[in-house]
Amino acid sequence: MGVAITDINQLDLNGSYTYADYLKWKFKERVELLKGKIVRMSPAPSSSHQQISLRVTRKLDSFFLDTTCNLFVAPFDVRLVKSKSNDTKVITVVQPDLCVICDENKLDEKGCNGSPDLIVEILSPGNSKKEMGIKFDLYEENGVKEYWIVEPTEKAIFIYSLHNEKFIGLKPLTEDDKMKSVLFPELIFDVKDIF
Repeated sequence: MGVAITDINQLDLNGSYTYADYLKWKFKERVELLKGKIVRMSPAPSSSHQQISLRVTRKLDSFFLDTTCNLFVAPFDVRLVKSKSNDTKVITVVQPDLCVICDENKLDEKGCNGSPDLIVEILSPGNSKKEMGIKFDLYEENGVKEYWIVEPTEKAIFIYSLHNEKFIGLKPLTEDDKMKSVLFPELIFDVKDIF
């Protein structure tokens, strides 16, 4: 069964791990597993990050309330795999700020096994590089259909829609614009409402 890890310092941060390893970790620090590598998550989000997250959550929750899609907020484990895989084979586990999953077969007691349809990440100091670069590539290669990056400082939203296995970026949206999902065209709201 293996020993539970209670302190992140017990791990080799340059080592390579799987979701089966991740499940044994019992320390308080939140981490993600990106292609087998441990990535520390930013400290607790700021109050403005939390407020934006709550406002986006309200918009998504009211839209998806009576649909077959499910909305989840962090912390919620998303195992990025092309097809169902056992825990020892999964090497990428992320905790997006928000995600929408329309295929209930991807859901289990541990979270999501496969790619969500929509992922929303809200930038905060210290996570921009990860969300803008590493996760962008991961979400694209794993078939996330739509990815929003919310930039609180500039009060902007960047929407990326998957076409032919590549993300296509739309014009950045600012406070004067209407937010309209590509994947869910009836999901529309004023950008200023979340800032």
